[in-house]
Amino acid sequence: MPLFVVNPALCKRDGVCVAECPTRIIELAPDGTTPRVPVELEEFCRNCGHCVAVCSQGAVTLATMAPEQLPPVRTDRLLGPEQVEHFLRARRSVRSYTARPVERELLAKLIDIARFAPSASNRQPVKWMVVEDGAEVRRLAGLVIDWVRDSLPTQPAAARRNNQRVLSLWESGVDMICRGAPHLIIACGPKDYPWAVTDSAIALTYLELAAPSFGLGACWGGFLTAAARQWRPCRRPWRCPKGRSSAAP
Repeated sequence: MPLFVVNPALCKRDGVCVAECPTRIIELAPDGTTPRVPVELEEFCRNCGHCVAVCSQGAVTLATMAPEQLPPVRTDRLLGPEQVEHFLRARRSVRSYTARPVERELLAKLIDIARFAPSASNRQPVKWMVVEDGAEVRRLAGLVIDWVRDSLPTQPAAARRNNQRVLSLWESGVDMICRGAPHLIIACGPKDYPWAVTDSAIALTYLELAAPSFGLGACWGGFLTAAARQWRPCRRPWRCPKGRSSAAP
C-alpha cells in the first residue's frame, strides 16, 4: 500500500491536508487530481496523522493510519479556559495510598490514555513496565534506600541531612521512597534515542493527570529515578526490554 492514499470520490481538493502537513510533502497539483505525496518525499513523513485528522471528508488514509482510527473531536466535551485552569491548578502529588490494589484493566486504561501523549516525530517510543505486587514495590524501595545509604558520604551537606532523615524514617517503618504505593509504573525509552527521557516524561504526565478522574492518585518517583540512573544495582531490577533504559518511574 502506498504511504498516502486519497479517495477521489470523497476529496474536495480544499488543500487542508497540504497546509497541515508539518514537513510539506503533500502536493496539490493544478490539474485537478487529488493531493499526493511524491515517492521521493515519503521518507520525510512523520506519521503524525494530521492529514488524516483534518480531512473532514475522511478521504485521506496513511499506510499506518486510517480515518476510522481517528474519531472526530467532540467539541461539546472540550473544556473551556476556566475549566482547564481549574483542572491544571487542582493537580496534586498524592503521597498517601491505601493497600488496595488497582484492577489491571484500569492500569491498562491509564497507559492507553498516556500513549496519546505527543512524542518527537510521533514515534511513540515509550514502553511501559508495571510492578503490580506491593511487596515487590517495597523491595525496590529498599534497593533505593541502599543507594541512599551508599552515596551518603559523598553528598553535599544539605542533601546529606535530608537523606539521613529519609534513612531514619525508613528504619522506623516509614517509606519515603514509594510511600507504600501498591503499584509502580515505569516508562522506558530506547537507549540511543535522544528524546527518550522527554517523551517518557510527557507520557507519564498524561497518565498522572488522567489518574484522578478514575479515583486514583499518583506521584513522581524522584528517588527511584535518580537511583535508576546513578546506581547499577538499582538499574538491574527494572528489567527494561533489550535496548531500552528506564527513563522516568
